[in-house]
Amino acid sequence: MIRLMLRVLGDEHARPLRRTLTLMTVTAVAEGLSYALLIPMLSALFGSDPGDAWFWLGAFAVAAAGCAVLRYRSDVSGFQAGATLSRGLHHRLGDHLARLPLGWFTPRRVGDVTVLAGRSVLEAMAVPAHRLQPLIGALATPLTVVAVLICYDWRLGLAALVAVPVVAATLIGTGRATAAQDAERARRGDEAAGRVIEYVRAQPVLRLGGRTTDGFRLLDDALDGQRRAVRRSALSALPGVLGLSFTVQAVFTGLLVLGTWLALGGRTEPAEVLALLVLAARCVDPLLSLSDLSGRLRASRGELERLDAVLREQPLPEPAKPVQPGHADLALDSVVLHRGGRAVLDGVSLTVPEGKRLAVVGPSGAGKTTLLQLLARFHDVDAGAVRFGGVDVRDIGTEYLMDRVSIVFQNVYLFDGTIEENVRLGRPGAAAADVRAAAAAARLDEVVARLPDGWSTRVGEGGAVLSGGERQRVSIARALLKDAPVVLLDEATSGLDPQNERAVQDGIDRLLTNRTVVVVAHRLHTVRQADSIAFLDGGRIVEQGTHDELVRQNGRYAQFWQVSMVPSPSE
Repeated sequence: MIRLMLRVLGDEHARPLRRTLTLMTVTAVAEGLSYALLIPMLSALFGSDPGDAWFWLGAFAVAAAGCAVLRYRSDVSGFQAGATLSRGLHHRLGDHLARLPLGWFTPRRVGDVTVLAGRSVLEAMAVPAHRLQPLIGALATPLTVVAVLICYDWRLGLAALVAVPVVAATLIGTGRATAAQDAERARRGDEAAGRVIEYVRAQPVLRLGGRTTDGFRLLDDALDGQRRAVRRSALSALPGVLGLSFTVQAVFTGLLVLGTWLALGGRTEPAEVLALLVLAARCVDPLLSLSDLSGRLRASRGELERLDAVLREQPLPEPAKPVQPGHADLALDSVVLHRGGRAVLDGVSLTVPEGKRLAVVGPSGAGKTTLLQLLARFHDVDAGAVRFGGVDVRDIGTEYLMDRVSIVFQNVYLFDGTIEENVRLGRPGAAAADVRAAAAAARLDEVVARLPDGWSTRVGEGGAVLSGGERQRVSIARALLKDAPVVLLDEATSGLDPQNERAVQDGIDRLLTNRTVVVVAHRLHTVRQADSIAFLDGGRIVEQGTHDELVRQNGRYAQFWQVSMVPSPSE
């Protein structure tokens, strides 16, 4: 657990945690040694000269005060280490995520990272702040007391020492027995949380369907699964809790019997036996608390393991000697990419000369968006090569490659800032005149003009204040401001109303001028002007040519074209 925390924190942020562990251990040992003063104090109190007990009582009071100071400092250090851990984890997680390939960020993983950055970090923060002190106290203090017992009476000390491996075995066995159930409980909890969010978001659909009071089956099933998982987890831990309680009580009873036998047989003074038993009794409660502490620590360990799993994800390798290509043509050379045990792209070869436009069309699931992602090195290929300016993208520095590529996808995400801040992401140091020019070219100025705060309007999380078409105009203005020589476009006008579609298409036409372009098209009337069209199906290029050539071939593209030209019933 401790090693896992230190690994997750990294060397840069681990020092406060190490200092806290040392201070907490010293405090626990000091408390155990202070209890040793009870032995001479009680021996004097029940001996021939009770007045001698005052000296030992004063010594115990001084030791208790010293332990109180140590406990205060270790508690403060624990809270400081918790805050450092939280800050360090957020920094490490953020820095690491910034280095991971963009293809890693699937919707499921984005949801997982959201949970990790919130609940998991807080759970990890609670370990040094709230759980390490009682855990170390429940382990180090009893061990110190056992050492003291051995020094005063080796027979009682060895009897107490017998409990150490039994307690350890009980705790380890309980952890192993409940590990699978704890993981299942965490998984069911995540699923239930997701279903609650889904239920809230689905309210318009549910109400339109007349289901205002009926249960939502998916949510009900998830909550039932969570309840069963919690019950199984609790039941799996019960034998360990009972076993630990029985072991501790049995050992203490054995010490009581042994001490009575020693005292009655005249082998040890009764007052000393009484003092030793009082000392042993002081360890019962901390040991019994281990069952509850171990359960909480297992939960924390599960969150730390999830954080560690993300931090151990490997970023795409950077070239030792990055190459900067001198031009902006694109090529895929016999590219193969596997996902989930199947070939998403299988032997794809394409070329896009500098300044030319390639359109990629095909049915859903054909691999069109994946092809775009490979050109921007969201992933590395399993075989073949992706080339930018004749250079393998794996030999180009990531930062340089990203500077040379503008990407406009169908689903636009905007940060919770102003419109101007979101546009400036394309080129943060751009002059105000350049920002306004890019906005005018994307027809974003029309949107800004009708907003009450103009350029200072905050768009909300994800751009919630703006419509889909307005968010797309921001995205295009951002790409225009970046002014990269290569543009990758995943049909940005799909799903827009006619007015926004015309405005967005105007912006796209300006964006694509004099640039190397690869566009994934869902509406085929937008690709007629492409210099070349590739029809992708099942991860393979089955047809390629100009629009007129492919129509004359009367193949797959011609069939798609004919279907796209059939008016819908509403028209």
